[in-house]
Amino acid sequence: MTTPTPEVLPAPQFAAAWHAMAQAERILIVTHVKPDGDAIGALCGLALALRELGKPPLAVVDGSVPEYLRFIPGSDATVPRVTAGDFDVMISVDASDEERTGAPGVYGRAHSALVINIDHHPTNTAFGALHVIVPDAVSTTQILFDLLSIADRPISQAVAGALLAGMVTDTIGFRTNNVTPRTLEIAQALMRAGASLHEIMTRTLGTMSWRNVELWKYALQTVALEKGVISAAITREAIKLAHMSQPSDSGGFVGFLNSTEEARIAAVFKEVEDGKVEMSFRAKPGFDVATLALSLGGGGHRLAAGVTLSGTLEEVQARVLPLLQQAAADGAS
Repeated sequence: MTTPTPEVLPAPQFAAAWHAMAQAERILIVTHVKPDGDAIGALCGLALALRELGKPPLAVVDGSVPEYLRFIPGSDATVPRVTAGDFDVMISVDASDEERTGAPGVYGRAHSALVINIDHHPTNTAFGALHVIVPDAVSTTQILFDLLSIADRPISQAVAGALLAGMVTDTIGFRTNNVTPRTLEIAQALMRAGASLHEIMTRTLGTMSWRNVELWKYALQTVALEKGVISAAITREAIKLAHMSQPSDSGGFVGFLNSTEEARIAAVFKEVEDGKVEMSFRAKPGFDVATLALSLGGGGHRLAAGVTLSGTLEEVQARVLPLLQQAAADGAS
């Protein structure tokens, strides 16, 4: 499917989407694989709001909720898979394309009468029948705040906590260049509803496990800076030495690399199973990694994007690093 540009994405269908949810009896909510704080915050926040409406959904996280995000209200009510049942509505939150919804999305699309797509990624492929896609939003949870406001639904303390967690994590503590005065106004409203900004900041941006510290120790030995691109590799061997059973989220690491003064773009190449390499990209304002990620089959935002490619670590680095260096040169011109 050709990805629409932000200028031609469907107009957000707030009223139609909420009406479909309010009328449905059997609701499935899914998000993207390897979920981050916005994915879990959006999934749990919407699930809680629907339960309060008397429409308890099945909320599915492919695999499970990452341990560091299990403090988010409603995360204990999620399940790791869906293998039975039919649904009136499937709601996809924070997933830019169908593949990103993983196995729950595959099942849901085959067993749901209607698919609603709620997302803020400008690279969204506009899948589904109803769309609430707002590329200017800092997070999908911000879109859900607007959805609940338009529907005139009160926001409980639990819902507020989930929504604020998504906003905090996707803006790296309100430090990204898409944060506006309204972003902070919404955060204030969620705090007034009972969400704890301090707890969310501490648990998401201010905490790191010892295993992650060990992983960084090995990954830092691979760091290189060339032509404005700083990069590093997380190998399967490093993951094993850090006593991890599976690759850890590299978002914090690539963000750390991107803080290097001389770098324009940062990239982390992470070996995953089945001969694949997962990449996380970050860029300084004025540079664009979303276009490159999209051309390779991934997606994201101008300043934060990612993609997974088949091949060895060396093969993928040889292919992608020159493209990143070109993106760094293009942005500087």
